[in-house]
Amino acid sequence: MSAIPASVEARPSLVRRRVITAGALTIVGVAARPSQTFAKPNKEISRTEEAIHMVRVFHALRQRVFAALTVQSQFDKIIQLSGVMNSKEMKGMRRPTSLSPQVGSPFALFGGYIVGRQIELIPNELIVQAWRALNWPAGMFSIARFALSDQEGSTKLVFNHAAFPKGQAEELASGWQENYWNPLLKFLA
Repeated sequence: MSAIPASVEARPSLVRRRVITAGALTIVGVAARPSQTFAKPNKEISRTEEAIHMVRVFHALRQRVFAALTVQSQFDKIIQLSGVMNSKEMKGMRRPTSLSPQVGSPFALFGGYIVGRQIELIPNELIVQAWRALNWPAGMFSIARFALSDQEGSTKLVFNHAAFPKGQAEELASGWQENYWNPLLKFLA
């Protein structure tokens, strides 16, 4: 059973992009250690559909948030702020990031632990990625969607992550918080 809508399956390049993006996001969660923040039942995780929905507000313009998530030199700084590359699992990894703000471009994040492809990019509004963690079953990708909008001088980011391996929602949600949102807040400060 495909997690990709039939309307999309007719466009193989779009399917590949979505699949690759989904896999990359999973790696972030796998690389992250669970935090105490998520020890309680997490309302950001759908138990019935195995999906993550998060809403975050950043005190920065949408252009700045978009660039932080799509420009290699900026995302490298987020990775550095997360401290994940100092972990035992990441020691010895080469470049923290290979990332391009071009539709269809592949990416490798967190030393290549997360890989994927930019499926859809609407500057300063939307990022859709297919990504996977390297330890997932071969060929399995999830979809990560970052929607940006203005909110009273800040940027509201609505994040949705779906189609990842069953049972990994808690770990992934923790990874998003620890390796994306917390360091992104610091980076944008």
